[in-house]
Amino acid sequence: MKYRIITVLLLLALIACNNERSDKESTNIKGHPTLEEMIGQMIMIGFRGFDIAEVSDTILAHIENQRVGGLVLFDYDVVKKEAKRNIKNPEQLEKLITDLQNHSEDHLFIAIDQEGGRVNRLKATYGFPASVSNQYLGQLNNLDSTKFYASQNAATLSQMGINVNFAPDVDLNINPENPVIGKIGRSYGADTSTVIAHASVWIAAHQKEKIISTLKHFPGHGSSHADSHYGLTDITDYWQPQELIPFKTLAQKDLVGIMTAHVVNNQLDTVPATLSKKIIKEIIRDDWKFDGLLFSDDLHMGAVNDLYDFETILKKSIDAGVDILLFGNNLRYDEEIPRKIIASVAKMVETGEISKERILQSYNRIIKAKSQIQ
Repeated sequence: MKYRIITVLLLLALIACNNERSDKESTNIKGHPTLEEMIGQMIMIGFRGFDIAEVSDTILAHIENQRVGGLVLFDYDVVKKEAKRNIKNPEQLEKLITDLQNHSEDHLFIAIDQEGGRVNRLKATYGFPASVSNQYLGQLNNLDSTKFYASQNAATLSQMGINVNFAPDVDLNINPENPVIGKIGRSYGADTSTVIAHASVWIAAHQKEKIISTLKHFPGHGSSHADSHYGLTDITDYWQPQELIPFKTLAQKDLVGIMTAHVVNNQLDTVPATLSKKIIKEIIRDDWKFDGLLFSDDLHMGAVNDLYDFETILKKSIDAGVDILLFGNNLRYDEEIPRKIIASVAKMVETGEISKERILQSYNRIIKAKSQIQ
């Protein structure tokens, strides 16, 4: 009888121990993301639709199943060549963003290119406040004016629910005929102190609204003679070291990310900056000790797609230190891109081509940034 009681007690203790372990394992599974979910947080995509009913089931499934960590908004569909994408008017846009956030278990990055001037998705014709270009503000060189427009812009984004702005452009206007920067008024000027002063005011206004500002286009696109949207842009013969100064100075501020450029600069490395460990990791991470978010420029752009296959682009950009893999779905359209990215990156982690620790680094930066803007 005595031994039977002891046996029963031991069995009960073992069952309790196993239940406790199972509870802990369940908590760990629920409390820690899978590899696929961590990769999903690194993905930002574009999509079509003015309201949630128009957004495809595929895109909504990606959001609901944590295959994307962010969305980027456009007002013009380049593939369809029509001004019918995500933005119609303020009321419509605010509801769209609210509905998208409600479809996600985790807080989404909602991003936009809202520099002002030519790069202006929230146009006055849609009912948004009028904006001016960086060139206008730099030439006026009145910080109060810059503060007015920056504060107006940040308040508008905040009201809509947008929490990442791919601005300010801090490229130096070294080549005024540059087709993608100087010629269309995107630079505050050629002087580093002018660019830093105005960009600082811009960043401060967005900080107040808990919006991440994104410095672009690292390591400097202002001296280029070509547009990296359409093919190889080699700035080796034109780039100047002072183009790094605004990035290095402004990266020390809170709620600031950096967007990489797909430019080739043989003074620094032989591959496009977005894919260069030598440029991104050694300069930004190791030398500057920057631990904020690094966004790729659109990885659908010709400057990288004409040179490398899909898997190589992913591997090189992640190895280099990019946290957010941006596929705008506006130079080509592929709603299955998140699934393809996750499958490719997960496979590379399994084979040891990319370390899981490297994925975890980006995941932790993303979660930290999201906690600061909620």
